[in-house]
Amino acid sequence: MKEKANAIAALLEEKYPETECGLKWQGDPYRLLIMAILSAQCTDARVNIVAETLFARFPTAYDMAGATLEEIEAEIRSVGLYRSKAKALKECCTRLTEVYGGELPREMGDLLTLRGVGRKVANLLRGDVFGLGGIVADTHCIRICGRLGLSDGRDPLRTERDLEKLIPLEKQSDFCHRMVLFGREICIARSPKCEECILLDFCTYKDKK
Repeated sequence: MKEKANAIAALLEEKYPETECGLKWQGDPYRLLIMAILSAQCTDARVNIVAETLFARFPTAYDMAGATLEEIEAEIRSVGLYRSKAKALKECCTRLTEVYGGELPREMGDLLTLRGVGRKVANLLRGDVFGLGGIVADTHCIRICGRLGLSDGRDPLRTERDLEKLIPLEKQSDFCHRMVLFGREICIARSPKCEECILLDFCTYKDKK
């Protein structure tokens, strides 16, 4: 299975030699944290638009923690579930400032104590901010790995655990970013472009179509 995973990773790297997070976080860990929380059930493109005014209003975790829910809601209203996300942002930043001095922690256990941060977001932060690797098991990654037979294609934690064993730590973040690009461009959820797929030889989904 490792040989298969390495071959898939190599093909994706050839197709997408340059990788970056779809969220325009400008190298600021605080920005990536907030944007990752906002991205739940929302497109990166929409979050990037909202971020332009959001961070002008609340440039630091201290600013966000000190804001009212109504003020935060007003800035993120175009994002889905904006009321619950506003509450998550305020509580997250309150803990970030009170416990961690406004600095993003690097350990998984610490990150998971922040409101709105689950394993997917924590792995994104650990990988992109700290270079620690981590499998970001988002919908694209779960779906594609299921179709390729690298995991069961249903459970985020199972996908994370399976890929951890197959993809070297130093390549995990880039691999997941490439999965997102591939999922948006080729391996689309409802109508995958199998005729354009560079991974077709590894795919089990094509046999079910």
